[in-house]
Amino acid sequence: MAEGEPIRVVVTGAAGQIAYSLISMIANGDVFGREQSVILHLLDIPPAMGVLEGVCMEIDDLALPLVKGYVKTTDPEEAFKDVDAAFLVGAMPRREGMERKDLLSANVKIFKVQGEALNKYAKKDVKVLVVGNPANTNALICSFYAPSIPKENFTAMTRLDQNRAQSAIAKRLGLCVSNVKNVTIWGNHSSTQFPDVFNASVVSSDSSKSVYDSINDSQWLEGDFIKTIQTRGAAVIQARKMSSAMSAAKAAVDHMRDWWSGTSNGSWVSMGVISDGSYGVPKDLIYSLPVSISNKQWKIVQGLKVTDFAKNKLDLTAKELLEEKEEAMAVCNA
Repeated sequence: MAEGEPIRVVVTGAAGQIAYSLISMIANGDVFGREQSVILHLLDIPPAMGVLEGVCMEIDDLALPLVKGYVKTTDPEEAFKDVDAAFLVGAMPRREGMERKDLLSANVKIFKVQGEALNKYAKKDVKVLVVGNPANTNALICSFYAPSIPKENFTAMTRLDQNRAQSAIAKRLGLCVSNVKNVTIWGNHSSTQFPDVFNASVVSSDSSKSVYDSINDSQWLEGDFIKTIQTRGAAVIQARKMSSAMSAAKAAVDHMRDWWSGTSNGSWVSMGVISDGSYGVPKDLIYSLPVSISNKQWKIVQGLKVTDFAKNKLDLTAKELLEEKEEAMAVCNA
C-alpha cells in the first residue's frame, strides 16, 4: 500500500448496534493505525437505510481526518468493490423457537451472496472477519462461495470470548486485564466453546506465573469459570435486553488489529480459522485456535499442553461444528 493511500473497509449490518460502535473505532485509527486513512463501505438492507443515513451524518460530524470518504449502499457489488478488509457483522439472529437448521438456512442465503460478492469484487488478499452468528459456520459458508480467495483469509470472531475469559481471570485475581496473557478459546463461538487457561500466565514487571498456580482453585477453573464464559452472551442479553454490542465491537477491533499488525513474540490470540488437523481437530472447519500473527499471516501455535479434560472439550465443540457444517452444506447444495 502506497503511503497515504486509503484502504477500503466494508462493514455489513452497518446500521446495527455493533457497527455503531465499530465504525467510529475504525474511523479513529484503532484498527489499522493512526496514519492509515480509510474509505468506509457501509452495507445494510433497504429498511435500514434511514438509520444508516443518520450514522453517516455522525461520521461527518466526527470530523476525523483518517476518513477519506464513505459509501452507503444496499448493493453487494458496490459494498465489496476493491475492499482490503471486511467486517461481516450483519446476520440473521436466532429468534425464540427457531431451530438451528432454520438459522443456518437463513444465514446461508446471506453469506452466499456476500461470499460471491467478495469473490467477484474484493481484492484477493482481503481479510475477512465474520462477526454475525453462527460466526464459525457463516465464515465457512462465505469461504465456500469465494473460491478465488484463500481459505486462510476467512476468520470468525472468538476474541470476545477471549476478552471475557481474560477479564474474568483478572477480576478474580484483582489485577489489570493486561497482566493475563495467552488465554485460548477452542472451537465454536457457542455454548460448547472451551475457554482454556492451562497454558495462560499472569505476568508482572518482574515475574510470570501460570494462571492455575495464581488462582489455585482448579475446581473453579474447570467449572464455574468455563460455564460463565460459555453463557456470558446470554447473561448480557438477560441484563441488557439486547445482545452484546460495545464489547463485540471492541473484540472485532482487537481481532482485525492483531491480524493487520501482528502479535508480539511469545504471545498468541484466539481466532476462528480453517483447521489443518492440529490438536486433533478435524480438517476444514472454522475452529477457534491459538494463533500467532506476522506480516498479516496467522499461524497456529503448536505444542501447547492439552490435558485429557481439555481434549474432551475440544472434541465436543468439534462435534457441534461438524454437525453445523453438514447442515449448512446440505443447504448450499440443495
